[in-house]
Amino acid sequence: MDANIVDYTKAIVLVAAGLAMAIGTVGPALGLGMIGRSACENVGKYPESNSKIRMMMIISLGMVEACAVYAFIISLMILKTVG
Repeated sequence: MDANIVDYTKAIVLVAAGLAMAIGTVGPALGLGMIGRSACENVGKYPESNSKIRMMMIISLGMVEACAVYAFIISLMILKTVG
């Protein structure tokens, strides 16, 4: 019976890690899309400021992507508890 409990515990931890990654990457994915859309619209409106818009877009993308990296790290920490 103890083997079954351990198997269920491992399964729950694996599901928790998957959910942490899935939920933790939805927000950054939407944010990345919104940043890209805004950058494309502004380059279309103001083509002379292309380099400034691109630089701000790259910085913003990096900041938003950090949230997905944090979700990945948390997911790895959850997986480490299984051993």
